[in-house]
Amino acid sequence: MKTIAVTGGSGKLGTALIKELQQQDYKVVSLDHQLSKELRCKQIKVDLNDFGQVVAAVHGADAIIHLAAIPAPILHPNPYIFANNTVAGYHILEAASILGIRKVVMGSSESSYGFAWAPTPFSPDYFPIDEEHPQQPQECYGLSKVVNELTAAMFDRRNGMQVVSLRFSMITKPEDYNHLSIRKPEAFKQIMWSYIDIRDAVSACIASLQVEDRGAISLNITSNDTLSDRQTSELLKSFYPEVSVLKNDLPGRTSVVSNKMAQEVLNWRPLHSWADHIGDQA
Repeated sequence: MKTIAVTGGSGKLGTALIKELQQQDYKVVSLDHQLSKELRCKQIKVDLNDFGQVVAAVHGADAIIHLAAIPAPILHPNPYIFANNTVAGYHILEAASILGIRKVVMGSSESSYGFAWAPTPFSPDYFPIDEEHPQQPQECYGLSKVVNELTAAMFDRRNGMQVVSLRFSMITKPEDYNHLSIRKPEAFKQIMWSYIDIRDAVSACIASLQVEDRGAISLNITSNDTLSDRQTSELLKSFYPEVSVLKNDLPGRTSVVSNKMAQEVLNWRPLHSWADHIGDQA
């Protein structure tokens, strides 16, 4: 596997991923609606809602990492967000199927569980939240990610395509940490104090390319710890006292969104924490 097509290559995660892929001697093609001055690879301007453009753009790739999407249910009308994200996802998978591309990595989201953007907030059924937890979005963005995961499963059934959907938590850069409300736990209640350092998000994408024979699978990609300086038990007691089912012990600042499955399937580990970074800067 030498040539990787990355959609959304001009975005935050896409840019970091492409640079690391090149460091690891992959040939990369960036597919985006705009060109980036930061990238030193082949770039193609493409409208992912135009199937012909998508087929032409990914032709010759050995695998695809699909990160392009409207990343939140804001700034655009809801129907446009849903249509854009789901049609683009379908086009990528259909093009891969036609061209015989056997591996696709899809950028999904922890928002698919429904908590982050819910107009009517609700609580999890249990902690920690794993991949078996019901996905119950109340808005267009989370729903679009659920639909894309179902679409991936369809292509696996149709022709055995391997599609790894990565349910990213909030992606953060090292320079973000000093500006986040670490000491205000109410700020991150709806995202369950969940985050992933961009360097660990990049390594999860690359690890997903390297696994074999996984079919269509969805994995939580989150840090080992919470985005809070408080103990996890204190957070749950203060903000989710109604959740009585605890599937595993959560000592210290252990994340309440489980990444255990990703660690096992991908042989991947998140290596970075906000706490290490802030400590280094003190």
